[in-house]
Amino acid sequence: MKLLLPKDSIMQTSKFTFGVATSSFQIEGGADKRLPSIWDTFCSTENKIKDGSNGDIACDHFTHWHDDIEMIASLGVDAYRFSISWPRVIKQDGSLNQDGVNFYLQILNKLSEKNIKAFVTFYHWDLPQHIEDNGGWLNRETAYMFRDYVNLITQAFANKVYSYATINEPFCSAYLGYEIGLHAPGKVGKEYGKKAVHHLLLAHGLAMQVLQKNSPETLNGIVLNFTPCYPLTDKKEDVVAAQLADDHFNQWYIKPILDGEYPELLDKLPQEERPEIFENDLTIISQPIDYLGINYYSRAIYRSDDKEQFIQEVPLNVPLTDMGWEIYPEAFTELLVSLNEKYNLPPVYITENGAAMPDVITDGVVNDIDRVEYFQSHLYAVNNAIAQGVNICGYFAWSLMDNFEWAEGYLKRFGLVHVDYETQKRTIKTSGSAYRDLINQRHIKSE
Repeated sequence: MKLLLPKDSIMQTSKFTFGVATSSFQIEGGADKRLPSIWDTFCSTENKIKDGSNGDIACDHFTHWHDDIEMIASLGVDAYRFSISWPRVIKQDGSLNQDGVNFYLQILNKLSEKNIKAFVTFYHWDLPQHIEDNGGWLNRETAYMFRDYVNLITQAFANKVYSYATINEPFCSAYLGYEIGLHAPGKVGKEYGKKAVHHLLLAHGLAMQVLQKNSPETLNGIVLNFTPCYPLTDKKEDVVAAQLADDHFNQWYIKPILDGEYPELLDKLPQEERPEIFENDLTIISQPIDYLGINYYSRAIYRSDDKEQFIQEVPLNVPLTDMGWEIYPEAFTELLVSLNEKYNLPPVYITENGAAMPDVITDGVVNDIDRVEYFQSHLYAVNNAIAQGVNICGYFAWSLMDNFEWAEGYLKRFGLVHVDYETQKRTIKTSGSAYRDLINQRHIKSE
């Protein structure tokens, strides 16, 4: 089955970037060659990971990185998005761990040899445990430690990186990690979530200041995930509930970055849930960014509730991914267009989009037609947004290969490439071949 490019689209030109994405904790392994992270601790805590697994080995990318980059190159992508493991490159005293830095330098050098652009993310959730022991993202000082980490790494990587993202999905770190406890470090309490968000966004702003100084030639920005909020009915109370959820889960993260202020919701929060905002914090947070990374997987449906203000409804009789997420590409277009209307957006990259599917490998083949169909519909959704004036410069499929899927362990597979975790054998799925052919189709058309 083929993936088709929209006719007469920017996607058919070499100006549009196609890539694949991963993150450090999910694929690297090599846990004995770095400091412990909050995810190591979370994995070792009973009943936190559904299959009882951990990231000690994962896809053993720490060992197989060379072959993995050859595999990435075989897909014909323009770019590879990956993250740096903070506990691998920075020692507990705050100095560089040169062995850890060298691991990434060899990756960057190999990508350069293959003419693949390196899109590097500084933080994809694997906070060093010793920093969590001092309060983690509830401690304002963590933002400044992040700034210092970014300062050292940008100097060490010099001119080898095409694009930097400060933080991936602060929503997941703050809400899932510090408010409802589904992710590391597993804290639970409404009084924690918005405080953690503020320190994550402060860390972003401080890092942007460093990037402006150390690496002005790279594309520098942040990656936010969005789950568009829809009302269950057209009743006023459900519409208001969906708008309130949107403020909590979407606008709370983008508005301070682009507008230098939190949504009006801030003034309505109970005092114990409000972050402590220092003078100039929002000026720091709203540093200019070269691009905005947007991650999209699905939408959410809400109804009003007297006690909780809004409740998410589980969709019925709709197509779902293996994560139980509704397949609804129309929301992708509507999200992109609405953000473009609401904000003065910088150039946009779709930094993650993809689907977990119940893959079966038969005779060495994973014929994941359902994933191909997901990609096709969502690529057209992106193109529809471009046609309506959104400046979208690239698209990264999530993910390159099956990996450790956080609280799900190894139960869910998002990859274009199948991974046998016992043997570490990689097998390109039908979706991976279709993605490769899509990119080749574009290259042929642009010659």
